[in-house]
Amino acid sequence: MITALEILLLLLISGSIVFYLACAICTVQFFTSAEPVTDTPKPPVSVMVPVCGVDAGAWDNWSSLCRQDYPEYEVLLGVTDPQDPAVPVLETLVAAYPKRVRLFTDLKPRGINYKDSNLSYLLEEAQHEVIIFADSDIRVHSDYIHTVTAPLVNPDVGMVTCAFIAYNPQFLGAALASCGRCFDFIPSLLIARILDGGLRCAVGTTIATSKTTLANYGGLHLNRIGSDYNLGKRAAQAGYRVELSRYVLESDTGQESVGEVFQRELRWARTIRYNRGAQYYTMVFCYGALYCLPLLLISGFANWAIALTVVTWFIRYAQVLVSIFSLRCPKLLIWLWALPLRDLLSFVVWAMGAFGQGVYWRGRRLRVMGDGLITQWE
Repeated sequence: MITALEILLLLLISGSIVFYLACAICTVQFFTSAEPVTDTPKPPVSVMVPVCGVDAGAWDNWSSLCRQDYPEYEVLLGVTDPQDPAVPVLETLVAAYPKRVRLFTDLKPRGINYKDSNLSYLLEEAQHEVIIFADSDIRVHSDYIHTVTAPLVNPDVGMVTCAFIAYNPQFLGAALASCGRCFDFIPSLLIARILDGGLRCAVGTTIATSKTTLANYGGLHLNRIGSDYNLGKRAAQAGYRVELSRYVLESDTGQESVGEVFQRELRWARTIRYNRGAQYYTMVFCYGALYCLPLLLISGFANWAIALTVVTWFIRYAQVLVSIFSLRCPKLLIWLWALPLRDLLSFVVWAMGAFGQGVYWRGRRLRVMGDGLITQWE
């Protein structure tokens, strides 16, 4: 006789199978559809990069922004701490590209969110109307600026954003981070895009917009966690379309440990909880492959439970393969053995993200409060 707990696990696994299939379908549909070809004017662009510390491959990341196939643009780099180890590297970058790059240091925090505080300074210095906020740990191709700004020619589009992965991680921590983005984060974003009738958030690695449009949906908020998410949400609420580009950025976390990956993803999870509210808890249906183990144990390895486990894991691996090839990151195939570990980490992060207020961000401990507002943890 099937117990109540077995029924609960069956429901969770069934919901997860639907989730895996939806991930695969949405991923294929999005990445196989053609990006609109635009032969539009290329207005001058200001690219703004807040910097804190030296990330893996920092020089290659930053210099890639300076080698764009784009007629007129500037790169503005901002650092809070003048003693930051990134400053000498950035000064070398300015020397290498003096007509392209400007560096601003000792930017006193205007709020708890140092990243957006930096951006507020850079925004004041930006010379052009079209702007891009870019994270310091991304590496781009020469068509980056044109690709992410081209949709803005449509006045209905108020923001363009990009997802990101590491295409060739060398260490377990970096691989788990990249697999999470490729297998789960990007497909989930595509599902939300359909369910919400359009994207209602942004991804902080890249946000392209204009000064006027940014002001129309409230500008930067300097005391909020997940401000990228909130910017996209406010843009959508103001009636603008938020476009997700098919341009997937390169972002390698280098030799980051599993513990560091956990802390960052826990911060993201608690950010999502505060921004999405009750919808956060529907993510319980994302971990069906893991639920198969307790089902096997409780059922005494009944034949039907074994069959369901095989089917569930087959669908999960099929969905993962769809993501790998749709996002063109075949070097993640060598990390398929770590999928159970990736799923376990995701479940633990989600469960711990369901409560608590503390997050770690660039060496600082912060307290997240209602609606994603943050204070320094005393």
